[in-house]
This record gives sequence, C-alpha cells and structure tokens, in this order.
Amino acid sequence: MDQDKEYVGFATLPNQVHRKSVKKGFDFTLMVAGESGLGKSTLVNSLFLTDLYKDRKLLNAEERITQTVEITKHTVDIEEKGVKLKLTIVDTPGFGDAVNNTECWKSVADYIDQQFEQYFRDESGLNRKNIQDNRVHCCLYFISPFGHGLRPLDVEFMRALHEKVNIVPILAKADTLTPIEVKKKKFKIREEIEQYGIKIYQFPDCDSDEDEEFKQQDLELKESIPFAVIGSNTVVEAKGKRVRGRLYPWGIVEVENSTHCDFIKLRNMLVRTHMQDLKDVTRETHYENYRAQCIQSMTRMVVKERNRNKLTRESGTDFPIPMVPGVAESETEKLIREKDEEVRHADRAPDSVPDREHESHQSSEQQEPSDPRDDRER
Repeated sequence: MDQDKEYVGFATLPNQVHRKSVKKGFDFTLMVAGESGLGKSTLVNSLFLTDLYKDRKLLNAEERITQTVEITKHTVDIEEKGVKLKLTIVDTPGFGDAVNNTECWKSVADYIDQQFEQYFRDESGLNRKNIQDNRVHCCLYFISPFGHGLRPLDVEFMRALHEKVNIVPILAKADTLTPIEVKKKKFKIREEIEQYGIKIYQFPDCDSDEDEEFKQQDLELKESIPFAVIGSNTVVEAKGKRVRGRLYPWGIVEVENSTHCDFIKLRNMLVRTHMQDLKDVTRETHYENYRAQCIQSMTRMVVKERNRNKLTRESGTDFPIPMVPGVAESETEKLIREKDEEVRHADRAPDSVPDREHESHQSSEQQEPSDPRDDRER
C-alpha cells in the first residue's frame, strides 16, 4: 500500500507510446540506385521476403540506348507479429545504362526534392492530421564489383545526393569476388569516399551504458561498409538443410551466411537496429536543411518586394519599374505591380486637390463685382 502511494505512474509512458505506435503502424521509404544487372531487385525481394517485381519488363540493348532514367514506386504492406510496416521501394530503372550518362542523377535528385516540397506544403497547410510521409529515408547505392574502386558516375551520383538522403553503399554481386578481393575493394572504396568528400550515412556512436555485445556489432557494421551482398530468392539444399542461396558447380553460396557475405548485417542494420535512426536523420538533418533553404528563400523574396515597393512609392516617377529582360513575370509579381501603380495614383490624387482650390480662389478674386456706390456716382 505504501509503495502504491509513492508510485505516480509515468513509468508506463513508454508502454503508452509503444501501443500508439503499433496501432498507427510504421512507414519506410527505401531507394535503390545503380546500373542494371547488379541484383537490385533480387536483393530487395531477399531483404523483405516479398516479390515486388512480378510485372517487370526487361528491356533489350537497343531499347536501353534511348531509355531515360525513370522513377518507379512499389508499395507493400508487411505485417510481422502484429506490427504493420508500409514499405515503399523507389527504383531508378535506366540509371547508368545510356551511352551518355551526363547528369543522369538529376531526375533522382529532383524526385527527392519533390517529396521534401510536398511534405513542406502539407506541414504548412491547415489540415496537418494525416500527413503522408513519402520522404526517402535511405538510398542503397549499388557499386559494380567489376573495376577498380569507384567509377566517375558513382562519385558524381553520391556527391549530388549526399546532402539530400542517407546513402548506404553496396558492393553488388560479391560472389564474383574472392574474400581477399572483397577486403581490398572495400578498403579502396572507403578510401575514395573519404578522398572525394562524400558523406555517406554515419552510424551513431554507442552510448556508454550499452552492453559489450552491442558495441561489437556496431563496430562490425562500421567496418563492413560498403556491404558486400549476394541476393537470391531460390531455396537450395546444403548439408541436409534448405537455405536461400545460389548453386554453382563448385559449391553453394548461402545468402544468410555471414561468412559468405554481408546480407545479414545489411538486413539487421536496415530493419532491426537503424531503421528509426535513418528516419530521424532524414527528418532532423536532410529535411531541416531543405526547409531552412525554403524559408530563407521566401524571406528574401518578401524583403525584396518590400524594398521595391518602398522605392517605388518614395520616387515620384510615373513610369513602372522595368522588368529584368528574359525573366518571365509571375502572376503574383504582376498583381504586386498593378497594386503599386494603384497606390501611386492614389498618392498623387490628393496633391491635385489644393491646386484646383487655389485656381478657383484666384478666378473668384479676378471676377469680384464692383462696389454699388461707384455705379451711383456714375
């Protein structure tokens, strides 16, 4: 009884938040980018045990020459132990496949900005109850295993997007490399990422009160960048048990075997340990940067219009402010200019009234009648 008196009850707050969150459900938007043939679709299906690409049409070489970068969305609702996740996969077919890949990442950057803009509009609107969050929380960028480190296209893509989205580099088709080659390639890619000033997703530092096992897992994750992965949706038999993997003449590569590839580490990072942190970094860093730029731009426009209106009213000119040649006038600017002209005309109107009164007074003095006594004397 004494314990009940001392117990207030706010210790149940986490349970309340948990119940509310589970009831509402979660959403996560994952973007996959990289040239065709690196196993993007297979890996996504392997990660979430779904088949998102049932109706996909593969293009031949001739069609890929003229293909432009598209943005396609696949949304699927996943439920696990009563927890609902609305997963959106954003794919970029055509990226890096053309003969000329100049600025082929622009449509990807524009898409990310469009999602930020839509969220900003919804957040600034009147009804903010059911805002849909379509912001891209993570981008898995697939690096080809055939070559020496990063290609110029890889560098340009990541540099163009690293301020907008959390980039997680993936070393694709790791089963084409020996363990020593994987180690060397990882080191080379990490070195070039640092050399070119590319800001990939940084794993948060462990708190001092975390257990040693968690700290060790976190250290392994950081050392695994870029994740060397293998994807497979087929089940094969290995040593008397059925596993997901790839069957070769010389043996079996197991997707979920941590000694064969980093698939388990990537899945744990993406789903079990860092999904919420990826969403937090998107909200607190990338989106806040975009929002601050929008507000600064809007503020500059308002100040510019105020200064222009002030100058227009103070100057006694009858002609409007000339437009900058080659710049189209928006409807808002047109309305502002029309209002400025109305204000100028209204300001000049009272000035003309005293002039008219002065003129009428002078004319009345000139037409003043003569004294009647003068008429009698005549």
